[in-house]
Amino acid sequence: MGKNLKLSLYVITDEKLLEGKDIVKAVEEAILGGADVIQYRAKNKSSREMYQEAVQIKKLCGKYNKPLIINDRVDIALSVDADGVHVGQEDLDVEVVRRLIGFDKIVGLSTKNLKQVEEANRLPVDYIGFGSIFPTETKKDAKVSGLDQLKKAVELSIQPVVAVGGINEQNIQSVLDTGCENVAVVSAVFKDENIKQNTKRLKEIINKKNKMGFNVD
Repeated sequence: MGKNLKLSLYVITDEKLLEGKDIVKAVEEAILGGADVIQYRAKNKSSREMYQEAVQIKKLCGKYNKPLIINDRVDIALSVDADGVHVGQEDLDVEVVRRLIGFDKIVGLSTKNLKQVEEANRLPVDYIGFGSIFPTETKKDAKVSGLDQLKKAVELSIQPVVAVGGINEQNIQSVLDTGCENVAVVSAVFKDENIKQNTKRLKEIINKKNKMGFNVD
């Protein structure tokens, strides 16, 4: 949608993994390690808490010129002037989200199968998430779509596809080999104290793939 989005390494926060840690510091480490996009996701926090954290993360993302996407909560996104919103199939309709946040903001949509990918082609979204590619601890009930379906999703989608679900340093190469240029990660980045290093190693694998001519952006 003309926003020149760079989605290669899409990092999503997780309240369980970041419990007891300074979320702003953790996000900064991820950005310094090479994150292209930050998605703020918090399922069990109060609106006040979410707002307070999102304000700080927005300021940080502004400092490093990285887009901040808010998961699910259009109200939080609007209140902190985030760069966009990511919604799932059970959240507010994409058309409604687009109407609320306008066309200069980013809208992402989660898809779990090829039918939803096809439907997304007719919706006002800037990119789609597709998965879960592998089993994942952060969403234990997520249905596994697998690499073959991801390859088909990339071929079918008119929008950029961000692969999500259980992606880590060991399997990221197999995801990139499907032709998918963008990966979303959670635990692979925030699993321990080495956030910057974890992010850097993932980014290096993506950049290496880029140089081989598979990935432009």
